[in-house]
Amino acid sequence: MAGHARFQKLVAEAKRNITEISPQDAAAKLKSGEAVIVDVREKDEWDEGHIPSAMYLSRGTIELDIEEKVPDPNAMIVCHCGGGGRGALATESLQKMGYKNVRNMAGGFKAWKAAGLPTAK
Repeated sequence: MAGHARFQKLVAEAKRNITEISPQDAAAKLKSGEAVIVDVREKDEWDEGHIPSAMYLSRGTIELDIEEKVPDPNAMIVCHCGGGGRGALATESLQKMGYKNVRNMAGGFKAWKAAGLPTAK
């Protein structure tokens, strides 16, 4: 990971400014309708497997598309990526845009799968 030192530093800084929740908490909030889960991975990652009923908004376009998809700045949004880094950056970015109830799913999709939670293709 030495080649990713600057990225890791950026993620560490973002994580100081955001709140993370576990995959189990994210699943419960999705099931109860309390939250929307936003997958910020690349399209090929999404196609390989994703959380059922998650919304796909890539990290590259989330800031452009979020207001159309989730217009309520008070809605609970749970971002996730593969391992947690890109999700943390997206979470911080949405907070800066005025979203008040954004969380990052700790460990990303890898943690979701490791917890035995459902996936779709």
